[in-house]
Amino acid sequence: MIILSEKLSILVRVDLDHAKAQVLAKGHVTVHSIQALYVVVKRANALKHNLDLELDVRNARVDPEALRQLQVCSETHHLPTRIDPQQTHCTLSILAPRRATTHAAEFSHAAA
Repeated sequence: MIILSEKLSILVRVDLDHAKAQVLAKGHVTVHSIQALYVVVKRANALKHNLDLELDVRNARVDPEALRQLQVCSETHHLPTRIDPQQTHCTLSILAPRRATTHAAEFSHAAA
Protein backbone atom coordinates (compact mmCIF):
# COMPACT_ATOMS: atom_id res chain seq x y z
CA MET A 1 0.00 0.00 0.00
CA ILE A 2 1.34 3.41 -0.99
CA ILE A 3 0.60 6.26 1.39
CA LEU A 4 0.52 9.63 -0.34
CA SER A 5 1.37 12.75 1.59
CA GLU A 6 -0.93 15.75 1.81
CA LYS A 7 2.12 17.97 1.32
CA LEU A 8 2.84 18.90 -2.28
CA SER A 9 6.38 18.11 -3.42
CA ILE A 10 7.61 19.41 -6.78
CA LEU A 11 10.76 18.48 -8.70
CA VAL A 12 11.80 20.04 -12.02
CA ARG A 13 14.09 18.43 -14.59
CA VAL A 14 15.24 20.58 -17.49
CA ASP A 15 17.03 19.64 -20.72
CA LEU A 16 17.67 22.93 -22.53
CA ASP A 17 19.57 21.22 -25.37
CA HIS A 18 16.41 19.35 -26.35
CA ALA A 19 13.98 22.10 -25.19
CA LYS A 20 12.23 19.83 -22.70
CA ALA A 21 11.29 20.14 -19.06
CA GLN A 22 9.53 17.78 -16.71
CA VAL A 23 7.72 18.89 -13.57
CA LEU A 24 7.07 16.00 -11.19
CA ALA A 25 4.51 16.44 -8.44
CA LYS A 26 3.82 14.18 -5.48
CA GLY A 27 1.38 14.61 -2.65
CA HIS A 28 -2.09 16.10 -2.87
CA VAL A 29 -2.97 18.45 -5.74
CA THR A 30 -6.03 20.52 -4.90
CA VAL A 31 -7.57 23.64 -6.44
CA HIS A 32 -5.53 25.56 -3.87
CA SER A 33 -2.17 23.77 -4.12
CA ILE A 34 -2.37 23.79 -7.92
CA GLN A 35 -1.33 27.45 -7.75
CA ALA A 36 2.18 26.32 -6.75
CA LEU A 37 2.32 24.00 -9.78
CA TYR A 38 1.26 26.83 -12.07
CA VAL A 39 4.03 29.08 -10.74
CA VAL A 40 6.67 26.38 -11.23
CA VAL A 41 5.41 25.62 -14.75
CA LYS A 42 5.46 29.34 -15.60
CA ARG A 43 9.06 29.67 -14.39
CA ALA A 44 10.14 26.58 -16.32
CA ASN A 45 8.35 27.83 -19.44
CA ALA A 46 10.30 31.09 -19.23
CA LEU A 47 13.67 29.29 -19.45
CA LYS A 48 13.55 28.77 -23.21
CA HIS A 49 11.25 29.66 -26.10
CA ASN A 50 9.14 26.71 -27.35
CA LEU A 51 9.98 24.52 -24.37
CA ASP A 52 7.97 21.29 -24.23
CA LEU A 53 6.72 20.89 -20.68
CA GLU A 54 5.52 17.66 -19.16
CA LEU A 55 3.63 17.74 -15.86
CA ASP A 56 3.84 14.33 -14.23
CA VAL A 57 1.19 13.88 -11.54
CA ARG A 58 1.04 10.08 -11.82
CA ASN A 59 2.30 9.68 -8.26
CA ALA A 60 0.09 12.39 -6.80
CA ARG A 61 -3.47 12.41 -5.55
CA VAL A 62 -5.24 14.93 -7.78
CA ASP A 63 -8.68 16.28 -7.00
CA PRO A 64 -11.05 16.06 -10.01
CA GLU A 65 -11.42 19.85 -10.36
CA ALA A 66 -7.65 20.33 -10.21
CA LEU A 67 -7.18 17.72 -12.94
CA ARG A 68 -9.81 19.45 -15.05
CA GLN A 69 -7.99 22.77 -14.67
CA LEU A 70 -4.69 21.19 -15.70
CA GLN A 71 -6.32 19.62 -18.76
CA VAL A 72 -7.72 23.03 -19.78
CA CYS A 73 -4.22 24.54 -19.59
CA SER A 74 -2.88 21.71 -21.70
CA GLU A 75 -5.63 22.11 -24.32
CA THR A 76 -5.45 25.93 -24.53
CA HIS A 77 -1.63 26.14 -24.28
CA HIS A 78 -1.96 28.86 -21.64
CA LEU A 79 -1.78 29.08 -17.88
CA PRO A 80 -4.57 30.90 -16.02
CA THR A 81 -4.52 34.68 -16.53
CA ARG A 82 -4.00 35.32 -12.81
CA ILE A 83 -0.72 33.35 -13.04
CA ASP A 84 0.41 34.56 -16.48
CA PRO A 85 -1.25 37.87 -17.42
CA GLN A 86 0.73 37.98 -20.71
CA GLN A 87 -0.71 34.57 -21.69
CA THR A 88 2.62 33.25 -22.96
CA HIS A 89 2.29 30.14 -25.12
CA CYS A 90 2.86 27.04 -22.99
CA THR A 91 3.15 23.56 -24.49
CA LEU A 92 2.08 21.46 -21.52
CA SER A 93 1.27 17.77 -21.49
CA ILE A 94 -0.22 16.12 -18.43
CA LEU A 95 0.65 12.62 -17.24
CA ALA A 96 -2.50 11.86 -15.22
CA PRO A 97 -2.52 10.02 -11.88
CA ARG A 98 -2.38 6.25 -11.88
CA ARG A 99 -5.03 6.08 -9.18
CA ALA A 100 -7.60 8.63 -10.16
CA THR A 101 -10.76 9.20 -8.23
CA THR A 102 -13.93 8.07 -9.98
CA HIS A 103 -14.66 11.57 -11.27
CA ALA A 104 -11.06 12.15 -12.41
CA ALA A 105 -11.01 8.79 -14.20
CA GLU A 106 -14.25 9.66 -15.99
CA PHE A 107 -12.75 13.00 -17.08
CA SER A 108 -9.58 11.35 -18.35
CA HIS A 109 -11.59 8.96 -20.52
CA ALA A 110 -13.86 11.75 -21.79
CA ALA A 111 -10.87 13.90 -22.77
CA ALA A 112 -9.19 11.08 -24.68
